[in-house]
Amino acid sequence: MNKYENKIIITTGDPNGIGAEITIKALNTLNLPSKDIVIISNPKVLNTYGTLNNHYEVVEIDYKDKVIPGEVSASAGDFAFRELQKACELKPKFIVTAPTSKDAMNLAGHHFNGQTEVLEHFLAHDGQKAEMLFVSKDFRVLLLTRHCALKEVNITKEMIIEKTERLRSFFQNKLMVKKPSFAICGLNPHAGENGLIGKEEEEIFLPAIEAIRKRGINITNPLPADALFAGAFQKYLNNEKMPYDCYIACYHDQGLIPIKAAAPQNAVNMTIGLDIIRTSPAHGTAFDIAGKNLANPSSMIEAIKTCLY
Repeated sequence: MNKYENKIIITTGDPNGIGAEITIKALNTLNLPSKDIVIISNPKVLNTYGTLNNHYEVVEIDYKDKVIPGEVSASAGDFAFRELQKACELKPKFIVTAPTSKDAMNLAGHHFNGQTEVLEHFLAHDGQKAEMLFVSKDFRVLLLTRHCALKEVNITKEMIIEKTERLRSFFQNKLMVKKPSFAICGLNPHAGENGLIGKEEEEIFLPAIEAIRKRGINITNPLPADALFAGAFQKYLNNEKMPYDCYIACYHDQGLIPIKAAAPQNAVNMTIGLDIIRTSPAHGTAFDIAGKNLANPSSMIEAIKTCLY
């Protein structure tokens, strides 16, 4: 039996960022039983940023360098990468990751666009693909493309079908929602305005949506992203039921601006599509405030709480 299979494993991320600080603050706020939580880090890193109220198991990752809050370094990037690798090796029920620095990991020779891609590298099997889903209560946003330059965003019919199918599987198998409803954003302003401002909606999106509906999935035609998210934003702020179970955005900022504007401190980044669900605060390392005891742990608290229910 794997001793970690029912645990929540938490990595503290880049040792020079706010990861350890928000981990300590979040766990002290939640006051969870020691038996449920395992931290992957280093005592030197943890002790730099605070003191845990409870005694949690710490799986130690070697770190010989000095902790220097705010510094981007290859050694810190390598430490953050090895934390993720160890978390995957332990195969827990959930992984919660504190923020890492892409720059630092790349300096260390780990050339990934983010933690999602690292987790996919170590955990995917049999053709699995990781997807990035952002969540705050019942406001959910899936990204069709993630960390790539805007000029490199390339939406294909196959991409839309495959990612929507994975999203449906997550809702049915993890959230137990039998018939989820999805709204998909158009790529172009005004969703192409019937081909006047781009042909992608007519030539790529609509054929994909037709194929998706034949699979029994409830999805809209491509809709103008500004109007779609304006409506979602108001529903969220008024604590009303969201019109759709998930919004599908074409690229990073199209999806993240509305959910981060609606829930600036509480949004959670969730990795789906793999056997293990990973959650993370929806913000970065905040090197500018690292070591100053100013970091807000709200998003980390929500990331951990998401694994409890």
